[in-house]
Amino acid sequence: MKEGVSVGYSKFCDDYAKYVEQNNLTNHITHKPGVVCEVDWSGKTMRLTDPEEGKVYPVYLFVAVLPYSQLAYVEPCLNMNEQTWINCNVHMFEYFGGVTLRIVCDNLKTGVITHPREGDIVLNQCYEDFSNHYCTAIMPAGVKKPKQKASVEGTVGKIATAIIARLRNNKYTSIHDLRTDVAAALEDFNNTPFQKREGSRRKVFEANERITLRPLPAFPYEYAVWEYGRMIGSDFHVTYQTCKYSVPYRFVGKTVDLKITDSMIEIYCGHERISSHKRFPSYVRNRYDTYPEDIPERFQKTEWNELTIRQWAASVGKQTLTVIDRIFKSYSTSEQAINPAMSVLKLSKKYSSERLEAACGLALEHVSVPRYSHLKAILASGQDKEYSVNKKLENESSPAGFVRGAAYYGGDDHAE
Repeated sequence: MKEGVSVGYSKFCDDYAKYVEQNNLTNHITHKPGVVCEVDWSGKTMRLTDPEEGKVYPVYLFVAVLPYSQLAYVEPCLNMNEQTWINCNVHMFEYFGGVTLRIVCDNLKTGVITHPREGDIVLNQCYEDFSNHYCTAIMPAGVKKPKQKASVEGTVGKIATAIIARLRNNKYTSIHDLRTDVAAALEDFNNTPFQKREGSRRKVFEANERITLRPLPAFPYEYAVWEYGRMIGSDFHVTYQTCKYSVPYRFVGKTVDLKITDSMIEIYCGHERISSHKRFPSYVRNRYDTYPEDIPERFQKTEWNELTIRQWAASVGKQTLTVIDRIFKSYSTSEQAINPAMSVLKLSKKYSSERLEAACGLALEHVSVPRYSHLKAILASGQDKEYSVNKKLENESSPAGFVRGAAYYGGDDHAE
C-alpha cells in the first residue's frame, strides 16, 4: 500500500489481507496443557494386500495431537466412515489416558452437518452424543483455515516420514499386523527428543500435561445408530434384525425408537428409556430376549426343575412325593426325570390331587417305581377309589394304640 493515500474500509481490509498473505506473516500461539486436542485424517495412506486375491487396498491414518506437548496418536483404518471416526476418537482419549476440554477437527461430513459463518455449528447425532459422553466441546476449524489446527497439520507431515516412510517396504496382509507396527513406530516418534526444545513429546506430556486431563468416564462411548418408529407388537416385543426384545406389557401398541450399539439395544418411548437388552450377534436369527418382569401375570409360567416339581408333589401328598423321589433316583441326571415326573403330576389336574395320592399309595404296594402308565390305569379303572375306601375302613376298625401288622413283625412285642 502506498503511504498517504486514503482508502475506504473494505479496500483497506482487502489490501491488508493481501499484504499478510504475500509476506507469510503469522503469530506465535501459546498452548495450555490439557485444553485442546486436534484431530484429522492423514492425506497419505498405507497399503494392505489381500492374500487370496492379491488386491491392494488403501489404509487411512487417523491422526490426533495434543498441541502443548505435541504427543501424537495414530490409528490405521480400513475406511473413513462415521463409525470409524467415532471409534478413533474414543481410542484417542484412551491412549492419552484422559479427556481435553475441546476437540478441534476439520469440517468432515462424518462429524459436522453445517458450519455457517454466523449461527450455531450443527454436529451429527453420533458425534454430538460422543461429545456429551466425554463432556468435551467439538469445535470445527473454519472452512479452508488449516492454521486453526496447525499442530495436527504439522504432525501429519511428520507422521508421513516417521511412520509411513519407515514402513513403506513392509507388505501387510493383516490389519492387526499393520496396527502393531504402526503402534511401535508411533512410540518411537513420541519418544524421540525434540530438536528445538528440551525433552520429547512423551516426557513433556508425562511431566506437565497428563495431570491436567480430565478423567475418562467409567465406560467408553459406543457408536450407536437409531431406528425410529418401531411398533410394539401384541406379544410385548419389538423386532430388530429378526430377533425380538421385550418391553413392559403396558407399552403394547405404542411406537418406540431403538438405539443400537455393537453390544446393546436400548428402547425409548418418547424421551424415556423403557428397556435395554444385550444385542444378539448378527448371525443369530429369530431369537427372543424376554425379561420375566415384562410378562403380564396371567401369562407367567413356572420354570419347572427338580425343586419346583418336588414342591408340587409335596403339596399333593406324601405318597405322591415318594413316587416322584423314586422317579428322580431312577435316572442318572435330574433333567431326564423332569418329563416323566411332570406327566405323573399332571394327572392331578384331570383326576384331582386326592385321587392321585390314593393311586400313588396303591401303586407303591405293587411297583417299586410307579410310572404314568401304572397310575393312569389305576385312575381310569377307579381302583384308587376302592383303595381309599378300604384304607379308611382299616383305619377306623384298628383298635386305638394298635400298630397294624404287629403280628407279622413279632406279635405283641410291637404293641404299645
